[in-house]
Amino acid sequence: VQLQASGGGLVQAGGSLRLSCAASRRIDSSLSIGWFRRAPGKEREFVATIRRSGGTRYYADSVKGRFTISKDAAKNTVYLQMNSLKPDDTAVYYCASTYGPTSTYWDVDMYTNWGPGTLVTVSS
Repeated sequence: VQLQASGGGLVQAGGSLRLSCAASRRIDSSLSIGWFRRAPGKEREFVATIRRSGGTRYYADSVKGRFTISKDAAKNTVYLQMNSLKPDDTAVYYCASTYGPTSTYWDVDMYTNWGPGTLVTVSS
């Protein structure tokens, strides 16, 4: 499945954005989708994931309570609603998919299929 992230942009601190991750075909029940980000000068890091089958969600501590991941199966799309944005959230955001186990949901290397990123810039 090919993934395409969109929805990035420039927003002031405290604002909101919704990112979309559109899949080229139906997201089958064995596939988990994750959002990651890479800030300038930093490594790519886990943000959130929605797991296969039951759809359990996990978040990085830095975004918990502010970001929400969701899936619209009919549209083959996974969303990342980002509220109360901070300058530290500035990064290129990527979505990726994996058939890997939930026990390693945060592991960048477990995600084998990546789409091009979308830039989010939060001004102070």
